[in-house]
Amino acid sequence: MTNISELDLQNLRHLIGGCDTNHCKMQDYAAKAQDPEVRQFFQKSAQSAMTMKQQLMQFLQ
Repeated sequence: MTNISELDLQNLRHLIGGCDTNHCKMQDYAAKAQDPEVRQFFQKSAQSAMTMKQQLMQFLQ
């Protein structure tokens, strides 16, 4: 792993936390949606947030 600055670590932590929050919110919205198209939109958004979180986590390995 390349050394990254403390500021970069803080920024990653902030971004990862935001992605996690978005993922949880989108899953909740999808669970509450009655329209199948709206539910699918939120499910895709939740998956996108999880994918972004996983990509950001790779910087910590």
